[in-house]
Amino acid sequence: MKKYNIPFEMPEFPETIVREKKFSAKEYGTIQAAVEACKRDGGGTVTVEPGRWQTGPLHLGSNMCLYLEENAEVHFSTCFEDYLPVVFTRWEGMECYNYSPLIYAKDCENIKIAGKGKLMGGGEAWWHWKKLQQAAANELCYAESDGIPVEKRVYGTVEAALRPSFIQFIDCKNICMEDFIIEEGPQWTLHPVYCEMVKIQNVTVNTTGHNTDGLNPDSCKNVWIEGCKFSTGDDCIAINAGMNEDGWRVNRPCENIVIVDCEMTAGHGAIVIGSGMSGGVNNVYAGDCRIGKTDQGIRLKSMRGRGGYVKNVWCENITLEGTTQQAIQISMFYPYSTVVPRSNTPALFTDIHVKNVSGKSEGLGLEIRGLPEMRLQNITLENVHISAPKGIFFEHTENLTMLDVDIHP
Repeated sequence: MKKYNIPFEMPEFPETIVREKKFSAKEYGTIQAAVEACKRDGGGTVTVEPGRWQTGPLHLGSNMCLYLEENAEVHFSTCFEDYLPVVFTRWEGMECYNYSPLIYAKDCENIKIAGKGKLMGGGEAWWHWKKLQQAAANELCYAESDGIPVEKRVYGTVEAALRPSFIQFIDCKNICMEDFIIEEGPQWTLHPVYCEMVKIQNVTVNTTGHNTDGLNPDSCKNVWIEGCKFSTGDDCIAINAGMNEDGWRVNRPCENIVIVDCEMTAGHGAIVIGSGMSGGVNNVYAGDCRIGKTDQGIRLKSMRGRGGYVKNVWCENITLEGTTQQAIQISMFYPYSTVVPRSNTPALFTDIHVKNVSGKSEGLGLEIRGLPEMRLQNITLENVHISAPKGIFFEHTENLTMLDVDIHP
C-alpha cells in the first residue's frame, strides 16, 4: 500500500491467505457446486473460468477465495425465490431476516473476492420494488420502538418487497475484495456489516438503479478503500452505522475508515457519511480522490431522529469536476429518509476538517447547516477553492474556522 498521512492509527492489514487447493467451477459444473465443495473441504480457491455463468446466491465460507478469471461474467438469477430461505441481514440500518444477498457470508474470516472478471446482479428485475416497499419499511423502521424483537422481523416476500444487498458480509474478519467489476445489483452493492479488517482495492462499481449505493461500510472497524471507481444510481461511498432506535440498540460505531485514490464519476453523493449513522461514526479519512458529475461532492448528512454522532473526519486533496448541487455539504436537514423518524433526537457532528479541495459546482459551493438545538461544532475549512453560481450557506454552526476559502462565480 502507498503511504498516506492518516491522522489516526490504522493497523497493518494481513494478507488474506487461503489454501492453494482449487475448486474449478468448470469441473463442478456450477459456481454454487464449487463453492459448497470448497466449504466442505475447509477452504481454498473457487476459480470461475472465462465465459458467461448463471448462478443463484453464493454463500461463502471461511478461508475461501472466489477468483474471477478475466472475461468471466457471473450473472445472478432474477428469480426471487432463489434467494430463500431468509437470512439474517441489516436492511437500511435495521436488523431483520430477509432475502439472501447475492453473495453472503456470516461469522466467517479470511474471505477474498478477486480477479478481473465481472459480477452482474440483474438488478433491474428488483428495482420496481422501490414503489412497493413502504409498508414493510415502515414496520421495520418502527420495530424497535414497537418492541418487535429481531427474530420476529421476518420478510422475504414479494409483498414486503425489501430488496437485498449485492455482496454482504456480516460479523466477518479479514475481508479482501480486489480488481473485479460489479454491476447492477438489487440495492446496496458492497455492504460489509459488523466486519473488521476490510480491504477493498481497485474494484469498479457501475450501477443505475434506485438505492444502488456503491459501497456502504456499516458499523465496521478498520476499513481500507483504495483505487476504486464508482458510477452509481445513489451514493458512491456512504458510511453507515444503523438507523434510529435500532441503531441505538445495536450501538456499534463505524470507525477507522480510510478512502484514498478513488474516483467517483456519477451518483448522488461521492464521499458520504449518513444519513443512517445512529450507532456513531468516528475516524474517517478521505484523500487524493477525484469527483466528477455527482450531485454532491463531500456530504455529511443527518436529520432529527437519528441520534448518534459523527466525529473526527478529514477530507483533503480532492478535486471536483462539477457537482450538480452542493460541492461540500454538512447538513442536519437530510430530506429523503425512507421512513420518517418518530423521535426528534439530534445527532452530534464535531471535529470535521476539509482541506485542499478545488473544482467547480453547478449549484451551491458550501452548505454548513446545523440544528438550533444541536449546532455543528469545530468545523475547519482550509485551502478550499470552488467555482459555483451560489456561494455559501451557514446556519447553527459553532467554532467554524475558514482559512484561504474562496467560493467564486
